[in-house]
Amino acid sequence: MIGPMDSSTEPPDGAVEEAGELSQARRRAAFRGAARTLWRPGTDATLAERLAELTGTAGDSHDLSDGVDVYGDGVVAALEGRVAELLGTEAAAFFPTGTMAQQVALRCWAARTGNPVVALHPLAHPEVHERDALSVLSGLRTVHPTTERRQPTADEIRDLDEPFGTLMLELPLREAGFLLPTWDELNDLVDAARARDAVVHLDGARLWECAPHFGRSLREVAALADSVYVSFYKSLNGIGGAALAGPASLVDEARAWRHRYGGQVFQQFPTALSALAGLDRELPRLPEYVAHARTVADALRTGLTRARVPWFRVHPEVPHTHQFQVWLPYDADTLTRAAVRQAEETGTALFRGWHPGAAPGLSVTEVTVAGPGTEWTPADVVRAVAGFVARVPVPASVPVPGPDGEAGSGPR
Repeated sequence: MIGPMDSSTEPPDGAVEEAGELSQARRRAAFRGAARTLWRPGTDATLAERLAELTGTAGDSHDLSDGVDVYGDGVVAALEGRVAELLGTEAAAFFPTGTMAQQVALRCWAARTGNPVVALHPLAHPEVHERDALSVLSGLRTVHPTTERRQPTADEIRDLDEPFGTLMLELPLREAGFLLPTWDELNDLVDAARARDAVVHLDGARLWECAPHFGRSLREVAALADSVYVSFYKSLNGIGGAALAGPASLVDEARAWRHRYGGQVFQQFPTALSALAGLDRELPRLPEYVAHARTVADALRTGLTRARVPWFRVHPEVPHTHQFQVWLPYDADTLTRAAVRQAEETGTALFRGWHPGAAPGLSVTEVTVAGPGTEWTPADVVRAVAGFVARVPVPASVPVPGPDGEAGSGPR
């Protein structure tokens, strides 16, 4: 299992740095200063730049003569209405974090079904990134339909050997490579849960970019589930925040728990405004990003093959969303140093941070293709791969284990 995608790394060769914070500052400066990148997250920006962006775009998404929000009215309520409309649900509630929204949803369903057991993948966000909050705060228990690095199957849901009240599906499953089931498989999963008298909750932190893979609208995807959580910063480049959408009675109950959890924030207009701007500016472009991610993934394979890397994997081969993984047989620090050096020396940031993979000497990075990435041609990607590999010490070509534990003997 891959652990959380952290940001730790050593400084590039020849750099004199004391410890993590300085190293992080150098890495951030390198990627922020790169003229060419596949995406430019909000964390690259300065405070002044983020404020300027917000004031420059917010007026296109909401009337700025409106009064400020107070405990969830005004622009926050407008955002909630927008989300409910987009997803086709009765209501939606804004939350300061997705972790809070999802915990509240799952505890509400546990109370309604009378069953505190949640079936979910062991690589799902609550299991990897939330410090056991489901059990510590809500007394819930989890079961895993599969430990394979893929979405569960309907048969695995039907064959679980104990009852569960909620099936939580993370769409896409980030840690496994931003993987999605097919539309038919998703319907079968929902049917299998219903046959077990369970409700279905979608962890849709990145749901916004899933529609192209399914060939369906967001409303059609959301309609399969009893509740849906969506994020405003992962794909929409907002400041933060999340929403829980579903039946009005569930959302009303969730608002009560939001207050108990400390999520009834006095004013949240900057976050809400940035979310509305993201829905207006980024959401319509996500299908374009998904399509170009497939072009980039194919070009990465070409570039890595030409560079004679001893083994690699672009996973999945055809990205399901605008994000995917690249695996290489080198340690994470070496690869991150190469990425930083490439950004500093050439102004091109192909990859960012690398992280230890599923076996010693194997590392993984996440590739995101957004607005800046759509300007890259396949030839641009191949050249960038050559520049990156040239900065990586290349060992002799030997078989190395893949992320699934199988051996690989050369470029794939």
